[in-house]
Amino acid sequence: MPAANKKEYYELLGVARGASDDELRKAYRKLARKYHPDLNPGDKSAEDKFKDVQEAYDILSDTKKRQMYDQVGFYSENGMPNTGGPGGGNPFPGGFDFRGFDFNEFARTGRQGTRPAAEPQQEDEGLGFKDFFSQMFGGGRGGNSQPQAPPERGADLEYTLNIDFWQSIRGTNVRLNINRQDICSTCNGSGAAGNAAAVCPQCNGTGNVNQNAGAMKFNLTCPRCNGSGRLKNACPTCYGDGRVIAREQVEIKIPPGAQTGSRLRVSAKGNAGTHGAPAGDLYINVTVDAHPFFERDNDDIRIPVPVTVSEAGLGAKIEVPTIDGKALLKIPQGTQNGQKFRMREKGVFNAKKNLRGDQIVEVVLRAPDVNHERTRELLRELGQLDTADPRQELWSEVK
Repeated sequence: MPAANKKEYYELLGVARGASDDELRKAYRKLARKYHPDLNPGDKSAEDKFKDVQEAYDILSDTKKRQMYDQVGFYSENGMPNTGGPGGGNPFPGGFDFRGFDFNEFARTGRQGTRPAAEPQQEDEGLGFKDFFSQMFGGGRGGNSQPQAPPERGADLEYTLNIDFWQSIRGTNVRLNINRQDICSTCNGSGAAGNAAAVCPQCNGTGNVNQNAGAMKFNLTCPRCNGSGRLKNACPTCYGDGRVIAREQVEIKIPPGAQTGSRLRVSAKGNAGTHGAPAGDLYINVTVDAHPFFERDNDDIRIPVPVTVSEAGLGAKIEVPTIDGKALLKIPQGTQNGQKFRMREKGVFNAKKNLRGDQIVEVVLRAPDVNHERTRELLRELGQLDTADPRQELWSEVK
């Protein structure tokens, strides 16, 4: 990202600067679900917010990128900025604080530090004032050339996908639109475009940048162009990064038996890597809508089934719904309300175990309607025949 584009990533994610990786991940998942474009169709502000959250997590979840952001206030592939880190107070770049450092010792001893005068002097040993500041501000002892950043694997991405109950049971294919860093099509990821050489925007073509440190002012070699003042072969699309933010449609295969909390990995669909490094992966966190009467319990299915008084009293074979359709269940004579029956292998198929769960049926005894006089007469006769007090056990415990 350009150096001028400073964003408060910690504020975007709503976490403290010292947040752990787990806290960052939880904050990102929560905000990604809230602002996902699929859940906010047509809402441009939500889409922009989603991109900002994605960008913030991409930087803060990467140790090296986060370290640079914490030091200087933003992340750039092109080196250190012209200003100090956020939160101020320290005028030196890179987060170095030299307050309280005794510079006079360097001035007195030169390159030899505090070596005793009687000791033989060697010009190539020690670290003098010039060498010290050259290393601190990016020049090093080997001139102005900067080593090229090593190839870095792309960051992983996480998305939350909501599916309905039947999709989770039977499996499905879902097309998901994601925002990811992709290889720049203009330069094919090289960051270069032909023989063009653009003016370096960090030093405005001078090859040097000024760094203020309180009363001191340093004229330093520009870290972005290494003092040349030009960005040789810089791609005009990605500005030399080799990657651009792109929206891509990815087909996600949801296997049968997925449930809330299932985590799927789509290889190489995270952010693209740099300098030919592999892309990260895309992780899909699944959530499943509830069903009106089927309840998922790991691989088992639970369901309450209404039963009439006569069926419970006399026993019966009744049809009950399962995830495969109708099935017969034998209700024995004298079945009580709340009694549970297990229907073997009528639950969810578990591909890892190569087994199916069961269906647990809970009896819900339903009293008959008494709209007809004949029904009342039969219930009275039943009451005369069954004289046992169903609450007798309760009274035995009352003192």
